[in-house]
Amino acid sequence: MLYAVFMSSSPPHLPASHGPSGEPELLEIGFAADGGCSGPGLRADAARNRARLMEAAGKLVAEHGPAGVTMEAVAAAACVGKGTVFRRFGDRNGLLTALLDHTAKQLQADLMSGPPPLGPGAPADERLRAFGVEVLRRSAEQLELQLAAQPEPERRIEHPSRRVLATHVTILLRELLPGADCVLQAQALMGYLDPALIHYLTKRCEMPLERLEAGWTDLVSRITGTGA
Repeated sequence: MLYAVFMSSSPPHLPASHGPSGEPELLEIGFAADGGCSGPGLRADAARNRARLMEAAGKLVAEHGPAGVTMEAVAAAACVGKGTVFRRFGDRNGLLTALLDHTAKQLQADLMSGPPPLGPGAPADERLRAFGVEVLRRSAEQLELQLAAQPEPERRIEHPSRRVLATHVTILLRELLPGADCVLQAQALMGYLDPALIHYLTKRCEMPLERLEAGWTDLVSRITGTGA
């Protein structure tokens, strides 16, 4: 989702493949292993193993929170060897990220083909406002898991899921502000939706989520020069 701005001498890399409307194609977030197969091509046994591991990890999160999810605990709960968990997810961060996979893919699908204003069919400024509000709401629902799954700053900025969302924001900004450096402005807007910032504002500062949503709407209006 959204993270601090990362400045460099060249613009951040954006996904090369796009759908027919110019939107980034749906990406799978989970760590691919099991013989190099992923998505619909997963072997039947690998798909069953992954489903069993995801079920076990999900139960551990529900019972003990993200802190209770370790490679050893998931292997024991799923009745598989620890090596199987490492081969499938690489490390604990890969496992936690895979737990967020379904939500991330659903958001991407909603952006590309869902009803407006989140999906196509609404003006770009309305879509941009709806995007931020939706990310804030989904982040609030899985905040602890998102924080636990965050890698170091550079890796999370380059993560495929985050890049897809940044690309979506860039596309909308280019429609609204064709003469601006929309890549950098998209990174700045993404910083507003950083899970760590959301956690700080809602938990430490006790701000209601509605205030963050209103702040996002106001920020988009000010940057794009459009009315809410």
